[in-house]
Amino acid sequence: MTIAPAKAFLATTALTLAALGASVARAADVFALSSTTFKDGELLPKPVGDIPARGPNCKGENMSPQLSWSNAPEGTKSYALIVFDQDAGLGAGITHWVAYGIPLETTSFAEGEASGPSDKYVAGKSTKNIPGFGGPCPPLGSPHHYLFQIVATDLDPKDLPPGLTLAELQEKLKGHRKGESSLIGTYVNPYPP
Repeated sequence: MTIAPAKAFLATTALTLAALGASVARAADVFALSSTTFKDGELLPKPVGDIPARGPNCKGENMSPQLSWSNAPEGTKSYALIVFDQDAGLGAGITHWVAYGIPLETTSFAEGEASGPSDKYVAGKSTKNIPGFGGPCPPLGSPHHYLFQIVATDLDPKDLPPGLTLAELQEKLKGHRKGESSLIGTYVNPYPP
């Protein structure tokens, strides 16, 4: 009599574990952005901040963070990367980097690699009109939140012209997004010791 309930329990447990395994496998297949330079929601390292020549509150080295992405959605042909300070500009925000036309086979940027122009992407136009990554340089006070977003697109890497602003890029991406993923990094002035 006790054998049947034990078999039922084992069968139920096996089904539950199989379902959990399938959920974990699906989660592993999610299009995801990651960084070894910072963790999502945490303080960006001081060197990521913009260089002193670009403003009185800038104390960094303009070192672009390491970024990598995986599990491109089906139909992806290129990527776009955006870095946006949602707390700046009296609530309007400031664009720190617009890059697109990133080929499908490119799945990462090493630390510092995007601090200037590159043949790995088409440079858009940031608020400061810098051709690559432009690091944080917030005013003194509360931390600012920097959105790092990767967008998978079905556009050929050469479809879009250089120099698009964030608004222009967003317009061009309408109907061409296959997926997106993001991280948030914070930065504050004065930078904590």
